[in-house]
Amino acid sequence: MKNILFIAIFLMSLSGTQAQEKIYNPEANAKEDIKAAVKAAAESGKHVFLQIGGNWCPWCIKFHRFTEADAEINDFIQRNFVVAKVNYDPKNKNEEVLAGLGYPQRFGFPVFVVLDGKGNRIHTQNSAFLEKDKDYDRDKVLRFFKNWSPAALDPANYQ
Repeated sequence: MKNILFIAIFLMSLSGTQAQEKIYNPEANAKEDIKAAVKAAAESGKHVFLQIGGNWCPWCIKFHRFTEADAEINDFIQRNFVVAKVNYDPKNKNEEVLAGLGYPQRFGFPVFVVLDGKGNRIHTQNSAFLEKDKDYDRDKVLRFFKNWSPAALDPANYQ
C-alpha cells in the first residue's frame, strides 16, 4: 500500500511541476508577437523560429526543456533565430494566425515554423521527425536548426 501511495504522490508531483511551468502565454497576441519577432529578425540578420503548442502539451514542454538544457543547441538558436512561442489551446487557438502560416497544426504539436526576416514562411517542421524513442534526438534537432539558419539559405555560401 505504501508503494502505491508513493507512486501516486510521485506522479501527481510530476504533473503538477509540468502544469506549473508556463512556456506559452495563452493571453498573448500571437499576431503582434510574430510581427515583433520578424522586425527583430530583420534588424539582426536572423530568422524567426515559431514554436507552436501549448502548456497542456507534454512534448511541447519537453522540446522547450530539451533545447534550453543543451548548451550548443541553445547557443545556436540564440545566434540565428528570434524565437516566438505561439499558443494553441481550447480558449485561444490562434486560428487566423495559423491559417496565415499554412495550417501547421495539421502536423500536431509542437509544430515549428521558420520565417525569414521579411516574415515569409520558409519551412514548417513536423516535430515527430525530430524525435527518438521517448525524447528528442539531439543530432536531428541541431541539424534542423542548422539547415534553416540564415547561413544555410545564403546563396553566397554555395558559390
